[in-house]
Amino acid sequence: MSWSFWELKNWFTNVDYTIVGSGIVGIHTALHLRERFPESKILILERGVLPQGASTKNAGFACFGSLSEIIDDLKSHSEEEVIQLVQKRWQGLQLLRKRVGDAILDFKPYGGYELFLNQDSSSFQECLQKMPFINEMIKPLFRTDVFVKEIDRFGFKNTNEYLIFNPFEAQIDTGNMMQELLKQAAINNILIVNQQTVTAFAETTNGVDVALDNFSFFTKKLLFTTNGFAGQLTKSEVKPARAQVVITEPIPNLDIKGTFHLDKGYYYFRNIGNRILLGGGRNLDFEGETTTVLATTTLIQNKLEALLKEVILPHHEFKIEHRWSGIMGVGSSKNPIVSQLSNHVYCGVRMGGMGVAIGSLVGKELAELV
Repeated sequence: MSWSFWELKNWFTNVDYTIVGSGIVGIHTALHLRERFPESKILILERGVLPQGASTKNAGFACFGSLSEIIDDLKSHSEEEVIQLVQKRWQGLQLLRKRVGDAILDFKPYGGYELFLNQDSSSFQECLQKMPFINEMIKPLFRTDVFVKEIDRFGFKNTNEYLIFNPFEAQIDTGNMMQELLKQAAINNILIVNQQTVTAFAETTNGVDVALDNFSFFTKKLLFTTNGFAGQLTKSEVKPARAQVVITEPIPNLDIKGTFHLDKGYYYFRNIGNRILLGGGRNLDFEGETTTVLATTTLIQNKLEALLKEVILPHHEFKIEHRWSGIMGVGSSKNPIVSQLSNHVYCGVRMGGMGVAIGSLVGKELAELV
């Protein structure tokens, strides 16, 4: 494809800030840059028709980590780091709610639950034992206990009769969220060009030459917000992690409301009206799921269906209506990478599967770094 004089003039000339990736982080970065530099020309490049990674493909959990996940994080992070992570996720969620609004987000504060398979009694015991300590640890953020033990009233099967409940979790509508963010970008004169893949970039004394598939242009600053896709170009310590998802057709008399975590957060499900959305299973094939290919696999899809039949919906007939996958960005640390890579190049990546929670804050931090 060749660009016209008009296209080059209006979209690719005198660009102050070029952001790669139009997801939660990219658009928040652009909106904060607009607040800081009202007269600047801001361009977002997006490889997909819609935001390609996880922003339009996630499960719509407004969560900051289940109890077993936080306990697990303490095995590889310091107590202070874990408190900071929870705090950043919580702050990010408040920023997102403020930016988009609860009505548009279709914010439903049903709370979140963690359930434990019968064969996983050691994990349940560990959670019970460490719950007072974790509650105490994050109490300054929430001013009350976050996690409590509750009897399972949902009729799950092959699981412990008790669940861990967290009243601070909620559901959001991912599609509404991204549509609103894209709308705000347009209103704020932020240009978005889709189906553009950055293949290379070269720094000059006063900016960056950015190469796309078929031509290159100059920008004063280049910011990467491509999360799981970032490793190759930015050399950041971030790996792609694919998450596969299924959603059922509507189920009559479904009495499941909330967000649910299973197996240290490797599986997660929720109701969307009277359907169940279930995702996860990366732990069945870590190597195979370290990929940027948006596809599903028989191994994981079969496991998701088995969980629906044997654990989540044992008393309901159901049909799978749709399957998809999204790409997250993970690494050895759960801390996001917000850094200046060189004089004119920056990145805000590695959301650790918590993009909905932490993405808004990472975008703000990245914009403030410039």
